[in-house]
Amino acid sequence: MPISRDFNHTLRGLMPALTRRARRLANSADDAQDLVQDTVLQVLQTHQTGKHIEHLPRYCMTILRHQAYRNWRKTSKMDILEPDVATVPPDAPLRLACAETQAAIRKLPDAQAELMLLIVSGETQPARLAELTKAPLGTVMSRLARARASLRTDLGVTAQQGISGFLF
Repeated sequence: MPISRDFNHTLRGLMPALTRRARRLANSADDAQDLVQDTVLQVLQTHQTGKHIEHLPRYCMTILRHQAYRNWRKTSKMDILEPDVATVPPDAPLRLACAETQAAIRKLPDAQAELMLLIVSGETQPARLAELTKAPLGTVMSRLARARASLRTDLGVTAQQGISGFLF
């Protein structure tokens, strides 16, 4: 089927818009020009088969985008994942440990629980803890020591083992 004058005129009028779009989708000006040429070629082939193209600008932009995706897939390198890289360690043990720790903190006496909750929220300076709880520094330190000892007992963690032994 011969290319009509109207079709040719409309396609030529789309060239600047296709070129601008191709420049955004391609890595270089040469790649963008190749992308536009491939798109126009595909549109012309479709037109010559006799298929009716409903909305030529939209159709051309879609072909351009699909052609760019095909080019990206051809040129992108696929890294082969090693078995140890392909897996992500499960976070369930950590979540369970956090839930158990929170439950153990709730069992503590109110003064000790308050201090531990402040520590969990990020406040770790003993002087600031004393200021926030309005308790003497020595009292804060002894409450923290008793709270930590109680938590270790409740959670089954030894002082030598530390928290890393509890989690894994």
